[in-house]
Amino acid sequence: MAGGGDGGGEPAAETTLDGTTDHTGKPAVRSKTGTWRACPFILGNECCERLAYYGMSSNLVNYMIDRLNQGNAAAANNVSNWSGTCYVMPLLGAFLADAYLGRYLTIAAFMGLYIVGLTLLTMSAVVPGLRPPDAAGAAPTAGQSAAFYVALYLIAVGTGGIKPCVSSFGADQFDDADPRERQSKSSFFNWFYMSINIGALVASSVLVWVQMNVGWGWGFGIPAAAMAVAVASFLLGSRLYRHQKPGGSPLTRMLQVVVAAWRKRKSVAALPADASLLHEQQSAPAIQGSRKLEHTEQFRWLDRAAVPTEEDAREEETGIVHNPWRLCTVTQVEELKSVLRLLPVWASGIVVSAVYSQMSTMFVLQGNTLDPRMGSGAGAFKIPSASLSIFDTLSVIAWAPAYDRLIVPAARRWTGHPRGFTQLQRMGIGLGVSVLSMLAAGALEVARLRVAASHGMLDSTGYLPISIFWQVPQYFIIGAAEVFTFIGQIEFFYDQAPDAMRSMGTALSLTSSALGSYLSALLVSIVTAVTTRKGGLGWIPDNLNRGHLDYFFWLLSVLSVINLIVYLWIAKWYKYKQAAAAAI
Repeated sequence: MAGGGDGGGEPAAETTLDGTTDHTGKPAVRSKTGTWRACPFILGNECCERLAYYGMSSNLVNYMIDRLNQGNAAAANNVSNWSGTCYVMPLLGAFLADAYLGRYLTIAAFMGLYIVGLTLLTMSAVVPGLRPPDAAGAAPTAGQSAAFYVALYLIAVGTGGIKPCVSSFGADQFDDADPRERQSKSSFFNWFYMSINIGALVASSVLVWVQMNVGWGWGFGIPAAAMAVAVASFLLGSRLYRHQKPGGSPLTRMLQVVVAAWRKRKSVAALPADASLLHEQQSAPAIQGSRKLEHTEQFRWLDRAAVPTEEDAREEETGIVHNPWRLCTVTQVEELKSVLRLLPVWASGIVVSAVYSQMSTMFVLQGNTLDPRMGSGAGAFKIPSASLSIFDTLSVIAWAPAYDRLIVPAARRWTGHPRGFTQLQRMGIGLGVSVLSMLAAGALEVARLRVAASHGMLDSTGYLPISIFWQVPQYFIIGAAEVFTFIGQIEFFYDQAPDAMRSMGTALSLTSSALGSYLSALLVSIVTAVTTRKGGLGWIPDNLNRGHLDYFFWLLSVLSVINLIVYLWIAKWYKYKQAAAAAI
């Protein structure tokens, strides 16, 4: 697909070649739109939005325990289920963006819902009648619980339009057909993820402290204000953005391939050996923003959808437009194949997402039992356990530029690959590193239980004589795993998804995070049910000194190793998407 003049005097050579447009709908002029000039507004939006998100979510498990009078396992499950919903809703936002609204309008619309949810959450913590009772052990009323959960799930819906679209919208600012811009796009994903963690850094340090020491009203109100700043940052860059037009329902296009292939399962006895005999449009593809794709040998049964029959030939001779439910193009078939190839890679991200979700649940509960004091005496500063996630953030902030500036150039000399590692190699390294985080957490838990027993504190609710800073290694290791796995995942799904389905591709990667949270909640439920079946306290009781949280970490370690082994087979099987040379 090539860019052309808009009829208003802009030469074709000055416009982008990937079909992007400016805010007026005209072909985007390369020198006036996109690239790094547009990115500060997008990165600023993401930084503030993530500050808002992590500011209200990092310490949510403690809010549910302290203010809603929930037990450890129940609070951990509620946070995991809500977090999972936050990562499922992107499927809705991505569908609307790719099919109808475009990424810009989808982001703007869903940010409104987000602010409404944060405002209601703040009100539920401060407004009399909505605020849970202060008395220890007093349960909230049904109305108070309803206000809290309605606010939470409005936020979840709001994130659904932002998470899958912002990274894709930022990547849209770089033209794939320009070698220099294409290389910058790879760097963009690293800086995008670092902006996420700068927001998380403020949230896990300042806001968690505010929640624990000043009050939940301020602790939830500041994230609401941060979200307003995010909206302003995004809108300020409107004139600089490049836009990919929505291409219609991707689900319909994929369903057409399945239906056409099924209808021809008997009429097409054998597939042609020559792929050029399959149907493809000779002009630019009808799918907006999509390049033609080369034929691949995987999932050959779907090629039946692109095999012309005698009836199709007669229609072509008479000038009748082909029925897409009976005859599809090779590009349309390859779109579906691309999605099918992504699914095993997507599934491999579920376990590592379950590991990641421990930072907001089990790591916090483990930290609640450790000594949070810095200094001595009555004036010692206490670090909230949820604030330890700051070390995950610091790890990402350290590793992201190091990866971009040091690791990639060094790996490039070794592998010869322009990115240093392939996207699949990068993710595989992260999966391996994530195993180490669970081993570190399990080792600390073993030491913690031994100290509790040796000091006669098995039934104590006080802090054990172990510094909370012994949790730093497990957080730091997860941060390193994120830089390899999650950034690689964002780039991989954007790059390998069909051109007109890139928001859906990003949303697909996010749903592995959702299922990871749900898997964590499921594992907690199963472990609790099995280990308390005979009347025992189980692995994760309210008094962790009498439990075996270390067993839970070992379980996740074993699952992570099995997942890594399966992933290595998947990575060997995977074939990267190839756009047709003539269309690039």
